[in-house]
Amino acid sequence: MLVAGLGIAWVGAVMLAPLDATRRHWKLVALGVLALHLLALAVLMGLVLTRGPLETVVGGWPTGVGIRLRADALGTLFAVVSSTVLLLGLAHETAQGTATRTTPALILFMAAGLTGLFLTADIFSFYVFFELSMIAAYALTATGGSTRELGAAFVFAVVNLLGSFLFLIGIGALYHVTGTLDMATVAERITAVEPNSAILAAACLFVAFAVKLGLFPFHFWLPSVYTASRPAVAAVLAGALSNIGAYGLLRFGAGVLPAQLELAGVALAVLGTASIIYGALQALSRRSTSEVLAYSAIGQVGYIIVALAVGGTVGLYAAVLYAVINALNKALLFLSAGLRGWLVGAAFAVGAFSVAGVPPAAGFLGKVGLFQSGIAEGNALLVALIVLGGALSFVYMFQIYQHDHWRPSEEPPRPPHGRWQRAPALLAAAAILLLGLWPEPLLGASEAAAGALRSPS
Repeated sequence: MLVAGLGIAWVGAVMLAPLDATRRHWKLVALGVLALHLLALAVLMGLVLTRGPLETVVGGWPTGVGIRLRADALGTLFAVVSSTVLLLGLAHETAQGTATRTTPALILFMAAGLTGLFLTADIFSFYVFFELSMIAAYALTATGGSTRELGAAFVFAVVNLLGSFLFLIGIGALYHVTGTLDMATVAERITAVEPNSAILAAACLFVAFAVKLGLFPFHFWLPSVYTASRPAVAAVLAGALSNIGAYGLLRFGAGVLPAQLELAGVALAVLGTASIIYGALQALSRRSTSEVLAYSAIGQVGYIIVALAVGGTVGLYAAVLYAVINALNKALLFLSAGLRGWLVGAAFAVGAFSVAGVPPAAGFLGKVGLFQSGIAEGNALLVALIVLGGALSFVYMFQIYQHDHWRPSEEPPRPPHGRWQRAPALLAAAAILLLGLWPEPLLGASEAAAGALRSPS
């Protein structure tokens, strides 16, 4: 199952790449392949949660020489959530009929890349899968062909290539001081490394992941890319690709470089707080849905960084839980953008309540996890920040909901949206409601994922 979770998406992408995926039957084949890929990952996550981590060394090489694939609770949880968002995005593109010839193959390549980096225990193969995902994202952003989309794709590529360059420098530094790229071995040997060298490597990795995540002040590329992209592409970028940043900070920060993460606690808290406030204030000042959602995405990632700054079992649990819920929230909201009708309005309202942390939406669980981390640390400022951020989120989400779904539209009437166009957003809303009403599976998986970081063996 460990190999199948990665291989299905890769084989499907290679097979579909030369075909004309604008034809309906190839679109359906791509959806079927991605659904099978998600099913394999769900089975793998079930095995990991019941039996513990699973691993294998590719090609039969001995450990320490060959590339080691490893599935634990953290990696499989992120893989399942990201693949779910990719499936919803591809379904939206297929139903809307705007999928280009290459869109399904690019989404499958992204699924293969994301799954690979979530399931690898080797830093170099993490980088390879990381770049595969990013190249697919650059191409996907430009598939519309409009001047605005091409410009956004260029900005996206240039800025994130700089982040990738910093990540490569960090990898080289880790290899230089530890002599290995196996994550577990690096975590063991880094404790004996001269502190300044380890901090320099950790800083390069942090900036690289902060760029991918869109954290303030590394966010400057994000609004132009999210607002220029089609709703499905924006949902994929915000709900799946940005998980590279959250997962990377969790895996490398708490799993490989925990001492350096602890040293950076104050800086992370400041950056997270600034991102929350900046994103919320900018979202309040915008009027178009895409701009509000783009700046909201900047603000929401700040909560993950603040939870990482808290650290410990409670902080890591809150960071994992919030990252998963935030990915689903962003996917739902971007997929709902531009659609009309009372069903879509209800789905958008579920996403808005989830972002603001209002029950019964799943976002309430994320806010509760952050409250727990603040109370556990006795940090009144963190609790106040969560309350303030939630209130601001509620205001700007209500504003955009009122503008899109309550006020009479001044735009010319659009053709009615078919039920299949609404289906991905409705499914995402149903999932967020279900997780809010029956939270035990998500809470258990998040707790296991945080435990995997604290006890990687």
